[in-house]
Amino acid sequence: MSNWILRAADDWLTPVYNEMHRRLVQEKVLHADETTLQVLKEPGKAAVSKSYMWLYRTSGDAEHPIVLYDYQPNRKAENAEKFLEGFTGWLHADGYQGYHKLPQRIRVVGCWAHLRRKFDEAVNALPKEQRVGCAALEGLEYCNALFRIEQELAGLPPEERYEQRLARSKPVMDALLAWANTRTAAPKSALGKAFTYLKEQWPYLVNYLRDGRLEISNNRAERSIKPFVIDRKNFLFANTPKGAAGSAVIFSMIQTALENQLDPYRYLTWLLKTANGADLTRPDILQSLLPWKAPETCKVK
Repeated sequence: MSNWILRAADDWLTPVYNEMHRRLVQEKVLHADETTLQVLKEPGKAAVSKSYMWLYRTSGDAEHPIVLYDYQPNRKAENAEKFLEGFTGWLHADGYQGYHKLPQRIRVVGCWAHLRRKFDEAVNALPKEQRVGCAALEGLEYCNALFRIEQELAGLPPEERYEQRLARSKPVMDALLAWANTRTAAPKSALGKAFTYLKEQWPYLVNYLRDGRLEISNNRAERSIKPFVIDRKNFLFANTPKGAAGSAVIFSMIQTALENQLDPYRYLTWLLKTANGADLTRPDILQSLLPWKAPETCKVK
């Protein structure tokens, strides 16, 4: 059964995946994330070693959502650089340094949700009687203020959101940095780690002010990679690199279908029946098989 699934992925799903990849790198705003995966028979590596499933997806302003997984045996920045060849624009990411090594044509946007999480962890690390008025709580409130502003700006067009952020969000961010520069904490403490993240990531955290299409966090990518993380708890590992790569294609087709309000089962059934015998070297055929081209019968009722 595994061989049948991988054969179907190779023959009919991968060409459509490649067409979606071609369209993905034409976007101007993307999100990226990665998570671990154990592959038992990865050449040159022990069975217990870590491999990685990377994720790249469109942002909220894209006309057609695309979610693509990409299996790689390691976490090197060159994997992202290769996958994003041809892409020029903004890339939402977490604090992983590998993204900061990408070519200059790719500008990284930091994640405020990660910073807020670190301040929240610093608050929870204290005894309850010490939390009221503590420095970690002050930092958390600055972050919460920024997220509240974003909720109020959610329905605005990008141009107006850009102006509102400069007027309302930038003063909060400047105050947060000035406040953090007056505080000290043990580097290995939870609060110290939050301050370190803030100062190291600041050049990337401020980037979401530069374009109204950008988002305050990378939660969009984290939500998209979560289905794989949950399923990994069940299947635990991949047997071979080919199986891991095949699963990346299948996860991509399912998650992109869901993002386009399709029933994955009906979409894949239609796709496999239509692609069988079709000339998948023709661009027009591939474009007709994309999720947003699927018939009404594939849509979620």
